[in-house]
Amino acid sequence: MNEILGYLGLGLMLGLSGIGSAYGTTIAGNAAEGALKKNKEKSSAYMVLSALPSTQGLYGFVGFFLWMLRGYDYAVDGAKLFGIGLAVGIACLFSAIRQGQVCANGIANIAAGHDVQTNTMIYAALPELYAILAFVAAFLA
Repeated sequence: MNEILGYLGLGLMLGLSGIGSAYGTTIAGNAAEGALKKNKEKSSAYMVLSALPSTQGLYGFVGFFLWMLRGYDYAVDGAKLFGIGLAVGIACLFSAIRQGQVCANGIANIAAGHDVQTNTMIYAALPELYAILAFVAAFLA
């Protein structure tokens, strides 16, 4: 049973972080598509902000890869790995979605003519921080 929990935790970490990034980049990407109709000259700013929520999916993938390299004993550490994987997956899921919303608002404001790209990137880093903390904590446990 512990072995199943360990692999389930691994899958949840990878899957939930990827789902969060998919949602976050879609939220920001939809805003970018709308913004292109207003101001095409700022397309590079839209693209950068649309890509920011993709990093949480990378954390899940790197975590998956590092777990495979560490060679955990899933039969012994299964429950612990399940908890860690679930926690990292949920943190990445929600931080990516919320980061996508922050980026979408920044994209809309850039399209409206406001110079807020730097500020938006700073605000978008705040939800990212919690994904990073969860990722780091996973390897300290």
